[in-house]
Amino acid sequence: EQVIWIISIMTGISLAQADEKRRALGDRQGQQEVCDWFIPAALARGYAQEIVAEIWDVLRAFASFGFCKAHAAAFAMPTYQSAWLKAHHPAAFIAGVLTHDPGMYPKRLILDDARQMGVTILPVDINLSGGAYTVERVDRATARVPMRAFDGASTGRSLKLPDARGYAIRMSLSDLSGISAREVETIIEGQPYLDLSDFYARAGASYPTIERLILIGAFDGVHNIDATEINRRDLLLHLGDLHRSPTRSLGGAQLNFGFTPPALISSGLPDLTSGEKVGHEVDHLGMEVSHHMLEFYADFLNAIGAVRSSDLLAQRSGSSVLVAGVKVALQSPPVRSGKRVIFLSLDDGYGCNDATFFSDAQRDYADVLFHSRLFLVRGHIRRTGPRGVSLRATGAWELRSAYEKWSLNQSTLVR
Repeated sequence: EQVIWIISIMTGISLAQADEKRRALGDRQGQQEVCDWFIPAALARGYAQEIVAEIWDVLRAFASFGFCKAHAAAFAMPTYQSAWLKAHHPAAFIAGVLTHDPGMYPKRLILDDARQMGVTILPVDINLSGGAYTVERVDRATARVPMRAFDGASTGRSLKLPDARGYAIRMSLSDLSGISAREVETIIEGQPYLDLSDFYARAGASYPTIERLILIGAFDGVHNIDATEINRRDLLLHLGDLHRSPTRSLGGAQLNFGFTPPALISSGLPDLTSGEKVGHEVDHLGMEVSHHMLEFYADFLNAIGAVRSSDLLAQRSGSSVLVAGVKVALQSPPVRSGKRVIFLSLDDGYGCNDATFFSDAQRDYADVLFHSRLFLVRGHIRRTGPRGVSLRATGAWELRSAYEKWSLNQSTLVR
């Protein structure tokens, strides 16, 4: 708008005509045509030669990149405020980011960021979780250290991060797949619950929603699973018994007609493994809460010398490295040459690895790229700036398959 006003006032044309001139500034030929018109038109309006020349320099600079002060301030203020909040109140800041989900980065990466600052991540809990992410205080001395997916070849360098130990972020009910806003509302209204039976009778949640809540550990706290023989398989069986029971609820009032709900007993079945629990977290929350997925491959990654994302900057440019991670994004945007280029972003628990697959690497590995979740990638380091590094990929494997072959001493796959 400022450019339009300048052109209009100095030449006497309408705002609509001035906007057409502004548009013409965008290319070299149009800029020259505007220059040949603007300078005589402004001089004819009585402006001094030096003033016209100075104003034209401003307009010409706008053609390269124009950013008005008000627009800049609108970006600068929330940027400064966000940086201050992250530095001084990291747990509260990240809880807000997770709740409002700005969309640029997946939540799994934001959780990684929180863990690196010492924030404890607490699971969904039927009595403690709400519709938004919340901050809780925890014992600083016993707070969980950040999850370490694997050791890697550490350089000993580390960024200075805010120390948020003593604070925790409680996962939100709203992130559960398939749950409705109404279910979240009725669950919160009914808190606290005594147990699964009480929840089933009063919460107004559907059977599939309750089943998913069990699988992600939302009932672990109310049933004190860590200190009893009851496990999540028992809770799933108990849910089935409740569903078949004549006990039902209507509008939050339990109608048992003389029946008592079936008792929760230990079935003797083994609990879900850590891997199964993480799998359910990923399936139903879209992210890991209890463990990073790479933790289960730590021995393998350490044995083959995989490099952590936080240590890539210390690697020599052009050197060959192995990296691993969970797929965050896979993109293949159009490029001027017409050749397909694939960009793969991986989360390894320490940050994000960015790997580029050009046509020579796509021939043998395209199928893996488009049909895998966990990756092992080989490539050459490419420095993109003082704090920037990327990987020109030369190979890619499905991590689980590579791990299984390594377990059978068939490690030549990644050489």
